[in-house]
Amino acid sequence: MEHALKTQQFENLTETRIEQLFKEHYSVLTAYANKFLSDLDDSREIVQDVFVHLFDNRESVKIHTSAKAHLFTSVRNACLNTIKQRKNHATHHENIKYLSSGFSLEADKILEQTELEYALFKAIDELPEQCQRIFKLNRIEGFTNQEIADQLGISKRTVETQISKALKSLRITIGPMLASLLIVYLLNALK
Repeated sequence: MEHALKTQQFENLTETRIEQLFKEHYSVLTAYANKFLSDLDDSREIVQDVFVHLFDNRESVKIHTSAKAHLFTSVRNACLNTIKQRKNHATHHENIKYLSSGFSLEADKILEQTELEYALFKAIDELPEQCQRIFKLNRIEGFTNQEIADQLGISKRTVETQISKALKSLRITIGPMLASLLIVYLLNALK
């Protein structure tokens, strides 16, 4: 048994021998690869790549079994690597789609918010001057009704009435836009 190990020979791969192997095994190896990949073009490419690798490394490749067995093993390994790459690619693609859709939804939310803010400020600017001033002091600057009344020299009840008028006007002006944004939001949530 020790003697058998010492006399083991490796097949010498010359250009002529690789060409002969290609002619003998290309079709069978392509069919074998296609069983893994179910894609004839990819299968042909893998078999060609195996032969190119064999040719480029012919001086350093040591074939311990038969050349045919070596080729089948090389094709199988290349197919398994391709399958692994496809799965990784599909996973990355799904991750990108997920992140992109999240970004898209976030961008949509920002756009909707910006549109709503624009419409709100435009509606506030269309309020009568005193109503607008009181509303801004209360809702934007944060003054209490009493502070506004003292600052403007009017009664607290007048401030409350003006704020109530402003809110009613804004509901009428902004209400339809809020309803349409709510519908769009709900439709996006159902997707």
